[in-house]
Amino acid sequence: MSTVATGTSQLIRELRERGIDVEDSSRRRWEYSYDASNYRVRPAAVAFPGTVEEVREIVRLCARLGVPVTTRGGGTSMAGNAVGSGLVVDLSRRMTRTDEADLGSRTVWADAGVVLGELRSRVEKQSGGSLTFAPDPSSVSRATIGGAIGNDACGNHSVAYGRMTHHLLEVELVTADGGHLRAGRDGIRAVDAGDQVSVARAAELDAALSGLAQQHLALIRTELQRIPRQVSGYHLGELLPENGFDVARVLAGSEGTCAIIVRARVGLVPKPRTTALLCLGYADTVESARDVPSILAAEPAALEGLDLSIVDIMRHRRGAASVDSLPRGSAYLMVEFSADTIEQATTDCTRLLDVLRGAGRVLDHAVVTDPGERAKLWKVREDGAGLSSLRIDGVQTWPGWEDSAVAPERLADYLSELFPLVRKYGYTAFMYGHFGAGCVHMRLDYDLHTERGRRDFADFTREAAALVVAHGGSLSGEHGDGRARSELLEVMYSPEMIALFRTFKRSWDPRGLLNLGIIVDPEPFTVSLALEGVPASGAAAGNSHACIGVGRCRATSGGFMCPSYRATKDEKDSTRGRARVLQELTRAQGSTVNGWSSPEVREALDLCLSCKACSSDCPTGVDIAEAKSELVNEHYRGKLRPFTHYSIGWLPRWLPLVTRTAGLANAASSNPFVRRLGERLGVSARRRLPAFVSVRSRRLRIEEARFSDAADVLVFADSFTRAFRPEVIPAATRVLRDTGETVGCTPDACCGLTWISTGQRDGARRRLRRLVDRFDDGTDRPIVVLEPSCAATIRDEAPKLVGGPAAQRVAARVRSFAAAVDEALTRGWKPSAPSPERVVLQTHCHEHAVFGSDVQRRVLRNWGVSEVAVSSSCCGVAGNFGFEAEHFDVSMKVAEQSIRPALDSAADAPVLTDGFSCAMQVNQIDPLRGSSHLASLMDPARLPGSPRPD
Repeated sequence: MSTVATGTSQLIRELRERGIDVEDSSRRRWEYSYDASNYRVRPAAVAFPGTVEEVREIVRLCARLGVPVTTRGGGTSMAGNAVGSGLVVDLSRRMTRTDEADLGSRTVWADAGVVLGELRSRVEKQSGGSLTFAPDPSSVSRATIGGAIGNDACGNHSVAYGRMTHHLLEVELVTADGGHLRAGRDGIRAVDAGDQVSVARAAELDAALSGLAQQHLALIRTELQRIPRQVSGYHLGELLPENGFDVARVLAGSEGTCAIIVRARVGLVPKPRTTALLCLGYADTVESARDVPSILAAEPAALEGLDLSIVDIMRHRRGAASVDSLPRGSAYLMVEFSADTIEQATTDCTRLLDVLRGAGRVLDHAVVTDPGERAKLWKVREDGAGLSSLRIDGVQTWPGWEDSAVAPERLADYLSELFPLVRKYGYTAFMYGHFGAGCVHMRLDYDLHTERGRRDFADFTREAAALVVAHGGSLSGEHGDGRARSELLEVMYSPEMIALFRTFKRSWDPRGLLNLGIIVDPEPFTVSLALEGVPASGAAAGNSHACIGVGRCRATSGGFMCPSYRATKDEKDSTRGRARVLQELTRAQGSTVNGWSSPEVREALDLCLSCKACSSDCPTGVDIAEAKSELVNEHYRGKLRPFTHYSIGWLPRWLPLVTRTAGLANAASSNPFVRRLGERLGVSARRRLPAFVSVRSRRLRIEEARFSDAADVLVFADSFTRAFRPEVIPAATRVLRDTGETVGCTPDACCGLTWISTGQRDGARRRLRRLVDRFDDGTDRPIVVLEPSCAATIRDEAPKLVGGPAAQRVAARVRSFAAAVDEALTRGWKPSAPSPERVVLQTHCHEHAVFGSDVQRRVLRNWGVSEVAVSSSCCGVAGNFGFEAEHFDVSMKVAEQSIRPALDSAADAPVLTDGFSCAMQVNQIDPLRGSSHLASLMDPARLPGSPRPD
């Protein structure tokens, strides 16, 4: 056994003896072998400290035992900064405290694990919207303070607010030998004056850094801080006398190689009162870059660039409506102005436009002041950049040369040479960037699977490095050097500067244990590539091989993905963590067949709710719900299954029988003995069960609907609506008739959803095939499905499981009820029923994934609802998940993330739950309140004086 391996074993044992959370399971090590880069390095273990003292204990033990340490936040690094051998220390899980902001000094202290977006929200709430935290990288919803400092991140508004460096006032840190120090302008000191070890270490570092700066003034002044985004290397210029010997700022961009930053005091800025966006269209990207100096002279708050490839990706994945606000062109600049009034911001836009017209490069433009339209255009830049990780034809793109930067005035000339270099190697580039700062983000379709492809990757990267340096630029503009660029620093800097970097690093970390192989004494950038040895044709269940680690599934707000991660804050419960486990299984076995037999896979997928949000929210379309269904299906083929697979999984089969004896069934479901028995069989005794409706009541409701044989639209009343909410059927027909349509009904059928979610795909396929055969009637009449999860299943799963033209035809005809109403409103229909003033909206996850979550909000807005309290994540039931005894607690934790706060925010408003599972969760949370289907809410029978059906 190696010395490091022996040290690691002892480290894990001693950490556990001290009560520090550390894990070394295969599954955990698989999850942390990757970040968002091209690299894969398996750690020996992962630690989750909760206090500074635990961090100190960890590094002291690692120093004694010679175990390397890599610090990690959100794990969104695109340069391989957050993976390493030895021990990975994840600060994002438990070190997440934020102090009250000091509004007078406009500062706030926050732990290193605090997510940037959460910090911004807290500051804005506390300051009444007057202050905010400025850095806004595209990963703002999951990147942490510590990671942003490590990479010196910035974002879209860097032309106004600069980099993280410019907002960093003080840092609290732990040195490689366990010293606890505070660094800022004018030096470094021990946090506790009584801690003699830390006091001595602070004095030693203060003297070393001061001497380093004084002895190399000319070298530092001539090679560093030459352009706005010179992030590569160490920021030694911050130690110069004219910069106040700022030790906090010198650690920005150090990528965890010098010390572990545990807390930081950052500055806050006034939040703009209003903004206007000027979107400019150009013939090509180089032409757009030539206008950058003129635009910067107008002092905008943001100046971002993107090309047509990003727009095409957005159009393909999000629909034509997502990009219809863009002006004409093949390249775009997005210029934002902030002001006290919208009139002033608009004037700034038009004044700049007059200047640019003189140059003659702008083809078209749009001045956007409406907040919704402005957000929509920014979404093209932000979402399109993430979506570019997967080409329209399914080929993946990769980082590697995604972060170069030059002076803004040299950007056009640099791009005019960079694009031919890309074409020389046969690559396709997806380009966007912070053009106002001269920073270019670019994803390329490298072939990293083959030896020839990796040689091309290496040759291209070296040529690209020489090119950016020839233009006076930097290898990195905000992502850091990491494993991707550290080896190339010698192309950018003199041997003297490289030696100075080494001296600086060793002042902090004499034994070289912190994030080794990065910046100083780097590993070759062609080592540890994740795809080396992996066949290009290799695939894992649910498209999990497509995960590139950007971590949108770790966002704690916005979008629906990933509800179980939001409840547990554990990487294993994120889409990314699950995908990485499946990737490792594929690497080891060649496929994920029989993967459910692996305890690592079961642990990773256990809390997946099968909500399918990842299939739409993940930039690369990873579908963990599908992966889980496939793996369970393979594992139980020909075997006895868990009881819930037969009870809940086959529920549509049992419902016709149960509803014939509804009274008896309802009595049994409330009987304590039966509930306890159900608990033992896997059905939670704590879950409130729905009341079954008798066959007679259901028949009356269907008769009340008065379906027509010759109809414009057909209504599909699914098994759950018939058994539990049959009143929705006549309500829906009245609404549809109110739109001017004649309404008929489809033949009885089942979409097989519960079979899919319990991994019984053969059974689901049989049911879907029967449904397709019955629904494919030779017409193109819309099929309005009342249960949104069933609508999503027919639309998404029928073409995949059944296949063939008939399945495609039926899928194309399917509408959710909300989508059908939205189409009618677009045609000019005015609902007869009065709209409530406020509504609480819970969109079903499957509806969000397949039809989008904007449909219901648009319907409510066009109907006249003035205020919508939106639950923007899964309710927590998600089909069978919330009914299972082992998952009940997590189901309720998921509810705490979104639906419960939405209910509390509008206590007197009606609750809209088209999804039956969503209605069940509302009933669990507030049994007296209840909820309604959109059809019931819009039912014309609600009009005063309308005859009420019996």
